Amino acid sequence: MNQIGVNINKNCGSTHTQRISKYVVDNKLSMGISYDGDGDRCLAVDENGELIDGDIILAIFTKYLKEQKKLKSDTLVATVMSNLGLNKFSKENNVDFKQTKVGDRYVLEEMIKNGYNLGGEQSGHVILLDYNPTGDGILTSILLILILLESGKNLSELKKCIKIYPQVLVNARVNNEKKATYKEDKEINEAISKLEEEFRDNGRVLVRASGTENLIRVMIEGEDIEYLQKKANELAKIIEDKLN
Repeated sequence: MNQIGVNINKNCGSTHTQRISKYVVDNKLSMGISYDGDGDRCLAVDENGELIDGDIILAIFTKYLKEQKKLKSDTLVATVMSNLGLNKFSKENNVDFKQTKVGDRYVLEEMIKNGYNLGGEQSGHVILLDYNPTGDGILTSILLILILLESGKNLSELKKCIKIYPQVLVNARVNNEKKATYKEDKEINEAISKLEEEFRDNGRVLVRASGTENLIRVMIEGEDIEYLQKKANELAKIIEDKLN
C-alpha cells in the first residue's frame, strides 16, 4: 500500500497512462486527460487510446494560436529534450522555435524575457502566459478540449499536424567527479561528432550531464528505434569506460 503523500505519482497519473487509455477505448470516449499528482502538468490519450504527449499538445496549441493570430511573435519555446518533430513542425508552419535547458523554469524565463506566450515540455508542463505564469494541467486540458470542439475533429486527426520521431534515452553512469569533464575527452567527442554527422539530415543527437545524478544522458532521435538503441548504447558504453 502506498503511503499517503510519499509518492503522489506512483503507478498513476501522467506518468502512467495505461489505465486511462484502456478506459477511453473500452467506453468509446473522445479523449482522456491524465494529470500528475499536483496538477501542474497533464498528458492526454486520443479516442484510440494513443498517447498525446507534451510535444504534441504544444504543436496543436501552436497551430491553433497562430491561426487565431494570438501566438506572440509567432514563437514557441520548449527545451532541448523536445522531440525533433516539434522543430520540424515549427519550420513547416513558419514558427520560430526557441529551445532552453531542461526545466520549465528555463522555459518560463525565456518567455518572460522576450514576451512569448506559449512554451512547455514533453512531460506535459505547458505554460500559457496570457493566463498563468506556470504550468497548469487543468488550463492545458481546457484549451485542448476547446480546440477539439471548435475544430470538430477527433484528437487523432489533430495530432497529425506533427510527426513524432522515435527517441531513445540511455543513461551512462559515471564517476561524479568526472561528470563535468566529458566535453574535454577526445574519444568521447569524436564518437559524438561521428553520430551527429550520421544523423544530421534526419535525426538528432543530444548528450548532457544530469544536474542531480552521476549520469551522462545520451538521447538519439531518428527513424529506426532498434538502430537508435544500438547506437545510444554504444556511445553510453564509451562514456562509461572513459569516465569511471
